[in-house]
Amino acid sequence: MIELNDEQRAMLAGEQGRARQMGMRLLLDLAAMAGAARLVPIGSAHLSGVSPLTGGLGLRLFLARLAADPGQGIAAPTTLNSAGCDEKQFAAMRIAEPDFLDHHREIIELYARLGVRTIQSCVPYEWEGVVAAESDAPVAWAESNAICFANSYCGLRTNRESGLSALACALTGYAPDYGLLDEAARRPNLAVTVTTPLDDPTDFSVLGDWIGKQRRPGWRMPYGPIPAIGGLPDELSHEQRKALSAAAANYGCPLLYTKAPTDDGDYQDRLAFGPVELARRYEELRPRGPVSLVVLGCPQASLGELAAIARLLRDRRVSANPAAPGDPPPLWVFTSAAAKAIAERNGLAGAIRDAGALLLENTCPEVVPYDQTWVHSVLTNSMKAEHYIKSGLNGIATAVMRLADCIAVATGELRLAESEPVATVTASATTRPGQAAVVPIAMPIVSAAEMDRAAFVSHGQGLLSQGDFTIEGEALVTDTPITFLGYVNRLTGVIEEEDHPANGQSLAGKIAIFPRGTGSSVAPYVLLELHYRGVGPIAIVNSEIDQQTVPACSLEGIPYAHSFDSDVTRGLRSGDRVRLTRRGAVVTLELVEVEPYG
Repeated sequence: MIELNDEQRAMLAGEQGRARQMGMRLLLDLAAMAGAARLVPIGSAHLSGVSPLTGGLGLRLFLARLAADPGQGIAAPTTLNSAGCDEKQFAAMRIAEPDFLDHHREIIELYARLGVRTIQSCVPYEWEGVVAAESDAPVAWAESNAICFANSYCGLRTNRESGLSALACALTGYAPDYGLLDEAARRPNLAVTVTTPLDDPTDFSVLGDWIGKQRRPGWRMPYGPIPAIGGLPDELSHEQRKALSAAAANYGCPLLYTKAPTDDGDYQDRLAFGPVELARRYEELRPRGPVSLVVLGCPQASLGELAAIARLLRDRRVSANPAAPGDPPPLWVFTSAAAKAIAERNGLAGAIRDAGALLLENTCPEVVPYDQTWVHSVLTNSMKAEHYIKSGLNGIATAVMRLADCIAVATGELRLAESEPVATVTASATTRPGQAAVVPIAMPIVSAAEMDRAAFVSHGQGLLSQGDFTIEGEALVTDTPITFLGYVNRLTGVIEEEDHPANGQSLAGKIAIFPRGTGSSVAPYVLLELHYRGVGPIAIVNSEIDQQTVPACSLEGIPYAHSFDSDVTRGLRSGDRVRLTRRGAVVTLELVEVEPYG
């Protein structure tokens, strides 16, 4: 048990308001789960979960609970992630989602009531006064791309916090001392060698996403993949670094090294990315037909990116409005308020607008609810945008090309073939180009070894805040991490991730057994919404420490267990009936009834 100081004990007792009390309870659960011996002061926090599209009902209800008794509010300098719209240009964005602007304003106001600096930016590492710290204190950042960039290039130390755990750190001013705050945990665990020249930032974006997608069930990476990437130029530009880290973070990379892997490193695997892989990914990602909208700036465009866009738009014309059939698609550029203010002074903003593009601030392409009466397909230069726009957040087919090509499509200089249908993403899809189809077998042959699993029992640990429980139900089991935001349907609980082994299966009413959550740091708000709507899992079992799953379970009392003495993702199968029992400090997971065809 962690020894608390007087201030921390006062927070836990509720003497500084309910918000800080809930925050301290969550931190103690995370600390106990990770075996942390202490809580350490933080230098700053950055919160994700802002857009009504991503945070949803779960975010709004939870923030309202905190703001009802904020006490003294946040205890450390705290900034806020990008929002779902540019409030001043809401009409120009043509958002048709009912009550979206009202929900947006509600969320911003609730965060402000807690004392958060509402910069509405996903690139806090580009904001003056946010990165610079007066001490070597760790930080508590959510927003996956910011976590990876901060750890990799800013000299900062942060765990891959979820929106909820970062908020708990912000409210209390402390973080559990474990994981990536310890230098030993920051060592690379994956070796990647690049054997093809990369130049355009989109090349680096494609590489980062490719690395993240190389998930293997046998890998044991409790804090996510930490690749050492060899074969890159000695010096990367800010834009190349940003594109690489943002895309790698799509699947949970919290840190990366752009240096050659060593021969004696402790790597889970060694991967090679060459000209074939790069060409194949660009071929898979290219538009298959007309594009409805071109979006740039995900993460929000830096001054360097704005300068490149303005340069490519010189003496050219684009549109900001929906196009008539056969006309070039409109161009929207997303940036932070800080970068836009400078761009207004140096003429870049005027040049982009004068060309006809819509220049937006405070929002980001991945968190906008596009009006799908006219946005049927999107083109971008960002794998982060591609990852989320095509997901269940919008479900819009999204293509990727280099920046110059994106601009050429928007100006009409590059015409796309109209005879090829635009690729669509559906919940039932199970393969990507080049992958073999996964064909379920109705009645497999059951070996004697498989029959022995009828006696399966494993013992693990629970959360400090939870007491004894007994939960029995059907299991959903996968040995692959689950990406919650955009890939778990909030209304049904169904996993809709086309290359995931559990694609098409529902979490609703199940005991969910999986290694950990991955992807966006907004995952806990998705779990909260599933819980509030009654379509979430009745209990969750993780094989690894997981900052994305624990917060929702801790705050809403969803039975949770982790760190079992055997591999529960291999000892059980979806459809099995299992019992999860907690008595004291020990949680027991046992098979009650074998799945009929398992």
